[in-house]
Amino acid sequence: MKRVELVAIIEGFGCVLIRHGARHDWYRNPDTGVSQPIPRHREIKEHLARHIVRMLRSDGHEVDDAGG
Repeated sequence: MKRVELVAIIEGFGCVLIRHGARHDWYRNPDTGVSQPIPRHREIKEHLARHIVRMLRSDGHEVDDAGG
């Protein structure tokens, strides 16, 4: 997944950029208080992108692909 696509998705959840790190930007969901680093690569592996989206969703629950 392209980084710009991932940032657009998480900003759609209401997440905001809280700081620039050395190699990552940190985004926070103000509704849940969860923060996650977003690497500054043009391409982000799908597995990592799914994890970031799960963590920053408004429900804040990380679930496996089986739905549990």
